[in-house]
Amino acid sequence: MEAFSDGVFAIAITLLVLEIAVPPSSEADLLGALLREWPSYLAYLVSFSTIGAIWLGHAHLTEFLSEVSPGFLRLNLILLLFVGFLPFPTHLLAENMSSRDAERVAVTLYGVVLLVIALSLSALWRFALVENLVRRDPDDEDIQLLTRRLTPGLALYLAFILVGLFLPTVAVFGYMLVAIGLLIPTRAKRRRG
Repeated sequence: MEAFSDGVFAIAITLLVLEIAVPPSSEADLLGALLREWPSYLAYLVSFSTIGAIWLGHAHLTEFLSEVSPGFLRLNLILLLFVGFLPFPTHLLAENMSSRDAERVAVTLYGVVLLVIALSLSALWRFALVENLVRRDPDDEDIQLLTRRLTPGLALYLAFILVGLFLPTVAVFGYMLVAIGLLIPTRAKRRRG
């Protein structure tokens, strides 16, 4: 399961860079063409950070597992479905950040996909807890820490989706802050598996 999941994360994160390109015949003003691609760089950075944060969360989650169940595997596939889909809204975001109405739609769709990814990861962890798939040796503090780490993005993603209806670019930077916040390491007493 971990190898398959890691493969999907790796492919999704690699596909993001394929959306960055300069228009053909940009030789006359290559520097200008590169600078005009800033929405692609921003979208790439936010999506790369988000997939990286979700991958880290998934890796931490699996360290606590003693086993997986058929239900867990299916929920994991749902998470991977949306992670694999993320390059599409990333492309829409990069392509439409200069068009007012299209930008709102692209930022909203992007935010909804990020929210669904975060919800899927949180649901996966909660399913593991409810189904007793978690090893017996971690202490409650470590379990609570991981639960808190997998949850904060949810409210923030909802807030930034609403912000994106009025200030789309601000919402994109907000999505990036959520991802960066999830990438910052936390202290845990648990042993490495």
